[in-house]
Amino acid sequence: MNIISMKKIIVVILVAFIIIQFFPIDKTNPPATPGMDFLKIKNTPEKIARTIRTSCYDCHSNETTYPWYTNFSPASWWVKNHIDEGRKHLNFSTFAVYEPKGQLHKLEECIEMVEKKEMPLESYYLGHQDAKLSDEQRAELIQYFKKVKEDTERRIMFNK
Repeated sequence: MNIISMKKIIVVILVAFIIIQFFPIDKTNPPATPGMDFLKIKNTPEKIARTIRTSCYDCHSNETTYPWYTNFSPASWWVKNHIDEGRKHLNFSTFAVYEPKGQLHKLEECIEMVEKKEMPLESYYLGHQDAKLSDEQRAELIQYFKKVKEDTERRIMFNK
């Protein structure tokens, strides 16, 4: 490949990069619904709530804080897709909307994902080192999610 061809390729890539900047993501969060939020309705202890907010809420709530690199496409598209998928699978901000059996299922998934170290995603740590869970934090989260699951199971049994 000669120098002129390389320059043309670089110019095309640069122009494409500039053009895609005209297609930003929508960074508007849905309105807050405190009466439906997991941390509020489950009366989550502050230490656990802080861990969940730091490690889970950006993708699994309506309280996303978009990092600086979401000002640039295509990184913004990738992040937005993760957030949309995260909210679709579990949204802590609207947890009360889930039927009790649905809540059980979501809690089982939380336990499994934290136990298997599948959440938070490794890629999330790149810009959020504070979200990385220690073994102690993982154990506390698992124990807490199991407790909430047991409480929900009891509530289901007594409401029959």
